[in-house]
Amino acid sequence: MRLNRSYVIAGLVGLLVGGSAVAVATGQLGGALDPERGRVGEIVRAYILEHPEIIPEAMQKLQQRELAKAVTANRDAYETPFASAWAGAEDADVVLVEFFDYACGFCRKSNADVERLLAEDKKLKVVWRELPVLGPDSLTAAGVSLAAAEAGKFQAFHETLFALGRPSEANIAEAGRAVGVSTAAAPGSQAEIEKNYQLARVVGASGTPTFVVGDQVLQGAVGYDALKEAIAAARAS
Repeated sequence: MRLNRSYVIAGLVGLLVGGSAVAVATGQLGGALDPERGRVGEIVRAYILEHPEIIPEAMQKLQQRELAKAVTANRDAYETPFASAWAGAEDADVVLVEFFDYACGFCRKSNADVERLLAEDKKLKVVWRELPVLGPDSLTAAGVSLAAAEAGKFQAFHETLFALGRPSEANIAEAGRAVGVSTAAAPGSQAEIEKNYQLARVVGASGTPTFVVGDQVLQGAVGYDALKEAIAAARAS
C-alpha cells in the first residue's frame, strides 16, 4: 500500500492534536479493531520516520487549523469595524481585515493591492484595524485616524496620510487639515487600539500588515495575487 504525501501529513497532524488519530497513526487502535487500519497506521509511521522533513509542513498545517479556530471564535470582533474604518460592500460575502500601522512601509505598499481588490470585487468588504507598533508617531496617527473614522472620513485620511509618507507630526497635521478632521485622538481610541492588540495576539500577528480573510491569516505584504486567492477560497467555503 502506498500513501500520498498529503495523506501522511494529515495523519501526522492527527498525531499531533491527539485523540483517536494518534492510535490509528501508531497502529495501537487499528490492530485491535481493524487490521487494515492498523496496517495503514504502520505505513504512516514508517513514512514519517523515513521522511522527517514533512514534520515542519505538518506543523504549519496544524498552526493553520488552530488559527482558523481562533478566527472563527472571534469573527465578529475582527469583522466589525470601528465607525467608518471600512470600505466596499455593506452586504459583502467576504470580509478582508487588515491590521496596519501608518509607519509601516509594507502597509503603504499593500494599500494599492487592497484598493485594487476593492475596485474589482463588488462583493468584498475591507475592514481596517489600527495596530500601531512602530513608535509614538504610529500611536498618534492611529488616534487621529480613529477620530477621522468617527467623523466618517476614515478612508480620506487613510489615503492622504499614506500618500504623505511617514506619520510625522507635520504629516499627521497636514492630513487632518486636508480632510477636515481634528488632530486630537478619538475619545475611544485607546480602548480600540488595546482591543486590536489583543485580536492580533490571538492570531499570532508578528507585525504589520496582517490580513485575516475567511479562516486564513496572512502575515506581511503578501501581494495582490495571494490576497485574491484567499478571498476566492473564503468565498468558495
